[in-house]
Amino acid sequence: MASLARAFWSSPHFVSSTSSDKKSSRFGIRVQKGDSAVASEDSIGVERESLRSFIDVGNGKPGLTSLRKRKESTIAEKLGALWDDGYGSNTIKDYLDNAKDFIKPDGGPPRWFCPIECGQPLKNSPILLFLPGMDGLGLGLLLHHKALGKVFEVRCLHIPVYDRTPFEGLVKFVENSLRTEHASSPDKPIYLVGDSFGGCLALTVAARNPNIDLVVVLANPASSFGRSQLSPLLPLLEAMPDEIHFTIPYLLSFVMGEPFKMATVSIERGIPPTVALQRFSDNLTALLPRLSALSDIIPKETLLWKLKLLKSAAAYTNSRLHSITAEVLVLAGGKDNMLPSGNEAVRLRNSIKNCSTRYFKDNGHTILLEDGVNLLTMIKATCKYRRSRKHDFVTDFIPPSHTEFQNTLQNNWLLNFATSPVMLSTMEDGKIVRGLAGVPDEGPVLLVGYHMLMGLELVPLIEGFLLEKNVLVRGIAHPELFSDRAEIQSKEFSFIDMMKVYGALPVSASNMFKLFSTKSHVLLYPGGALEALHRKGDEYKLSWPDQPEFVRMAARFGATIVPFGVVGEDDLAELVLDYDDMIKIPVLGDYLKSSQDHTKFRDVLGEDRANQELYIPGILPKIPGRIYFLFGKPIQTKGKEYVLKDRENAREVYLQIKSEVEGNMAYLIKKREEDPYRGVFERVFHQANSTPGSSTPTFEP
Repeated sequence: MASLARAFWSSPHFVSSTSSDKKSSRFGIRVQKGDSAVASEDSIGVERESLRSFIDVGNGKPGLTSLRKRKESTIAEKLGALWDDGYGSNTIKDYLDNAKDFIKPDGGPPRWFCPIECGQPLKNSPILLFLPGMDGLGLGLLLHHKALGKVFEVRCLHIPVYDRTPFEGLVKFVENSLRTEHASSPDKPIYLVGDSFGGCLALTVAARNPNIDLVVVLANPASSFGRSQLSPLLPLLEAMPDEIHFTIPYLLSFVMGEPFKMATVSIERGIPPTVALQRFSDNLTALLPRLSALSDIIPKETLLWKLKLLKSAAAYTNSRLHSITAEVLVLAGGKDNMLPSGNEAVRLRNSIKNCSTRYFKDNGHTILLEDGVNLLTMIKATCKYRRSRKHDFVTDFIPPSHTEFQNTLQNNWLLNFATSPVMLSTMEDGKIVRGLAGVPDEGPVLLVGYHMLMGLELVPLIEGFLLEKNVLVRGIAHPELFSDRAEIQSKEFSFIDMMKVYGALPVSASNMFKLFSTKSHVLLYPGGALEALHRKGDEYKLSWPDQPEFVRMAARFGATIVPFGVVGEDDLAELVLDYDDMIKIPVLGDYLKSSQDHTKFRDVLGEDRANQELYIPGILPKIPGRIYFLFGKPIQTKGKEYVLKDRENAREVYLQIKSEVEGNMAYLIKKREEDPYRGVFERVFHQANSTPGSSTPTFEP
C-alpha cells in the first residue's frame, strides 16, 4: 500500500513519516523555521521530493495553513460525473497493517498528519479535521481518504498510544489549530469529523467556539458513554491479570464493529453471487489473524486510561451541548454494541438546534470502517458541503462518483429489471432513433417534459443519461424536499437523499440562471407536483401554467430546449386513492389538512405557486410493463435572444414545447402496442435465451 502519512504537525515544527505495506523501512522529515528538510535515511529518493511538494519548508509559522500552499495551475476546478473516489481500495486489513507503524513509541505529543492518499483537493476546498476514536491513531478515515481528499484539505489527529494528555488538553490543542485556520480563511467553513471519542472532542470544541463557522460530523459519538456497556467494565479491567489481557482484542473486535460489514468493503457491486461469497470468505479469513494487533494499539494501561478519558469527555461535552451553534450531522449504527448510538442520535437531534441524523441499522460501532457508509456521500446527501458561509446548490455541487452510481444501480436493479426502460430521441432531420443520440452532448440543455405518478421516471432517466452519454442531468425539484420538515422525517438514507446526491436543487429562477451559466443539462417539469401527484383519470394530462418564463431564460443563454414525453405509469401501478379520496377519510383527512404548507414560492415559470398538495397516494402495483421515453427534436434558442425576449414570441415557443410533449406521449402510447416485449414475462424469457448484458428489443421507431 502507498505511504499513508504525508505530514505530522506539532507546533512549532512539522514531522513527516511514511511506511510501506510490506517493508518496515521508515523515515522522518522535520521542518523548522528557516530550515530545510533533513532526511534520516538516504534511501527515500523520489518520495522525499514528493513530500517536499506538500510542505512549505520556508514557512515557520505554526499552523495547518503551512501545509496548504499549492501551485494554482495544478489544482483542478471541478470533478466530472462518475469520478473515481477509490472506495473499496482500502479495508480494515489496511487499517490494522498500517497501525503497526503508528503505534511505535516516538516520544511525540498529539499532532496532525495529512494522508498521502488524499492527494490534492479542488481549488478553494475547505479543511477537514478528523478526530479519532479510542484508538487515537487517526486512521479511521482510511476507507474515505481518496474521496474526501478530492474536496477537502484533510488533516487527521494522531494521539500516540502512550500519550496521557487529559481531555481539556486535547480540546485546547484542537481549538488552537481551529482558530489558526479560521484566522487564515475566515470565510470558509471548517469541518470537524469526530469518531466515537472524537465526537466528544468535536462537540466540545464547537460549543467553545460558537463564532467560528463549523460543520460537525459525528460517527457514533461517545457522548452517550454514561449509558453504555463500557462504563461498568472499568473496575473489571483494572482487576484483570496481565496474562489474559491478550484476549481483550478479540472480544473488542466483535463488540466494536460488524465483521461482516468490514469484510464486504472491497467487494464490487453487481458481481456474481458465488464470486462475491468467495471474496467475502477470503476477506474474513484474512482479517482474523490481524486482530491480535489491537492489543498493541490499545494495551491494558492505555485501555484503562482511555475509558477514564471517555468518562470525563462525555460529562464535559454533555454540559455544553446548549452552546453549540454549528451544523451537526450524526451517523448512528444500529448494531453498535459499545454505545447506545441510535438513542443518542435522537437525543442530540433534540438537544442541538441545527442537527441532522442518519441511522444505519446494519452497522456497528466502527461505522467509518464498515461497508455501507460513505462519508462524503452522506455530507452531500444532507447538503452539508460548502466552500463559503452559505451552501450553493450549483457552485458547491459535487457530481456523483463511480461508486455512488454503482450503488444506485444495485439499489434500483429491481425497478430497472421490471421496467426495462426504452430511450428514444429525435435527430435534427426528424428521424426517431433508439438511444439518446438526438440530445446534444454539450450544454446548456433544458429537458422539459411530463412528470409521471410519484416521479417513477426519474431514476431511469438520470441513469440513462449517465450510462449512455456520461452526462448528469440536474433536476429542478419542489422546495419542500429541502425543508426542515423533510429533514426531520429522514432517518435513514432516503430517496430524497439520493436525489440530492445526483444534483436535485430547489426550483428558483436564480438556480436556473446558475445552471445555464455553467452549461448544465437541466431537467424541468412545468407541471411539478400537480402532475406527479395527480388525481385519478389525469394520467398523461399536462398541468402546465400558461407562463413562458423558462423559454426566455433559456434563450438568454442560448440553451437548447428538448421536449420529451414519457409513458408507462399505467403499466406499473393503479391509482386507487388520490388526495380527494383521502381528504374524506376521518382522521386521515384531518392529518392531511394540517400537514399541508401552502406557503407560496415564485418558481422558474414566473408564477406564484401554492396549493400543490404533497401527500403519498394509495396505489396498487400491476404486473410490470415498460417505461418509454421519447426526446423530441431539439429547439435551438441560440441567436434568438432578442426575438424570445418578447413575451408573445416566447409564449409561441412555449406552446410549441407543450404540443411536442403531448405529441411524444401520444406517439409512445400508440407505438408501445407494437412492442413484443412490453410485458415483464416476455422480457424475462428473452433475457434467459440471450447473451448476458444484451438489451431487450422494442418496437421499430
